[in-house]
Amino acid sequence: MNEFVGRWRITHMERWSQDMVNLNEEGYFEFYEGEQGQFVFCAVEGNMDIVVNTRIPELEFSWEGTDDMKSVRGRGKIEFETPFEGEGIIFIHTGDSSTFSIKRMEEVVPDNVVKFK
Repeated sequence: MNEFVGRWRITHMERWSQDMVNLNEEGYFEFYEGEQGQFVFCAVEGNMDIVVNTRIPELEFSWEGTDDMKSVRGRGKIEFETPFEGEGIIFIHTGDSSTFSIKRMEEVVPDNVVKFK
């Protein structure tokens, strides 16, 4: 899971314009250690339970959350062409689905913080 940990900006969704994707905040997927994560796009917010495929760089997830305050859930899959870009699809049960593209966001470090490698 380590190679996916972090925040990934949604750069394109087939079903919705980028303005709609960024409706409440910039659309993103975020992956945590422990095969968990969250995402936000349009009026949808979700928490993910993730399964990582160790043979190829991809992950599958089920999720539950809200769409404009209405309870929703679904599933999805993301394939990573490079360590910095991914293509996926998300399904909302009994609702819409959309393909999407994501890019890894650079880690923002305050000016007064020194990072050691």
